[in-house]
Amino acid sequence: MTSPAGGSSETPTRPSEAADAALWDAVAVEHGVIYGYGIVSAHSTPDANELVSNSLAGHRELREEGIARLEDRKVTPPIPAIGYQLPFAVVDPAAAAKLAIRMEEDSAVAWRAVLEQATAVDDRELAVTALTRAAVTAARWRAQQGVSPTTVAFPGGSE
Repeated sequence: MTSPAGGSSETPTRPSEAADAALWDAVAVEHGVIYGYGIVSAHSTPDANELVSNSLAGHRELREEGIARLEDRKVTPPIPAIGYQLPFAVVDPAAAAKLAIRMEEDSAVAWRAVLEQATAVDDRELAVTALTRAAVTAARWRAQQGVSPTTVAFPGGSE
């Protein structure tokens, strides 16, 4: 869900240092997730409003924290795309929930990479927080849809 549908010729360059690159990638994923939750919100039923709202707020918080950390390191953070290509059509509440689950899984992958590449303790702490949030939120979406099991053994990984 993170492939841009549009972009600027002035797109910031992904850093070469592994820890900064992983954080840069996570911020880029968060931009896409925030966009995607707009789609999820438009197609969700009212009983999912609180879950949508809380999920969106959490991703905005993570994005802003990631941007602040990159800027503190004098790394230009990625900018959001004009739009994003969705992995499938979202036309009803079930597809919206499926997209939310997919985005939480994508977020978990990105933040797990931050955890694996981080050299600073505070980056590891942020990554663990983000990875945990993504796993819990994905489980909430799965439970809302009656998907079983609601959790995965290793969020963000293929194990």
